[in-house]
Amino acid sequence: METKPKMIEIKDLHKSYPMGKDSLHVLKGLNLEIKEGEFVSIMGASGSGKSTLLNIIGLLDTHDTGTYRLNDELIENLNEKKAAQLRNKFLGFIFQSFNLINYKNAQENVALPLYYAGMSRKDRNEQALKYLDKVGIKDWAHHLPNEMSGGQKQRVAIARALVSHPKVILADEPTGALDSETSHSVMDLLREINKEGMTIIVITHEEEIAKASDRIIRLKDGIIVSDEKV
Repeated sequence: METKPKMIEIKDLHKSYPMGKDSLHVLKGLNLEIKEGEFVSIMGASGSGKSTLLNIIGLLDTHDTGTYRLNDELIENLNEKKAAQLRNKFLGFIFQSFNLINYKNAQENVALPLYYAGMSRKDRNEQALKYLDKVGIKDWAHHLPNEMSGGQKQRVAIARALVSHPKVILADEPTGALDSETSHSVMDLLREINKEGMTIIVITHEEEIAKASDRIIRLKDGIIVSDEKV
């Protein structure tokens, strides 16, 4: 059986933030490997370091020491332009608060990453419709976010994350604003996407949501305290 390539490889990762005269040591020598096509949950209480880890994996923040490789590319000394290029190439983001633009309809929200990638209006609108169809809400393409339920908004956000063909989906509490039934349908959708080969990392504090993935990594006080298959 062939072993899948490493999508994320982190070695001895440290991160601190200044706090007045002192500093807050948030990540304390993390070691982590996530292979291509894995479906992983990262759990931990508030202050455990899970959001900091997600921000570093997502190239939204930098680490202090240690190494981070994304798709075998060493991530270090990135300027904002290079970080943005790598984010656009490799990463799709899903947030608890959806982060949709309120005055743009579903199709326009999904098409936005393709606008930044320089795709023509016709092509990006076609792609946006295709991905809205994929997540089951093509009929809502011309509706604004305030006309949709939480579950529909999260499906728009998932379509937007997928439309630029990323290698990794980073989902930060993707079900945090949803009821339990809608949460399960969103996790089922992420599972379908994962079956197509997409690497998915979910940050959650909900045990039931984490159990919908294949592997649960638990953080406490900036270190990994357990890493187990579901």
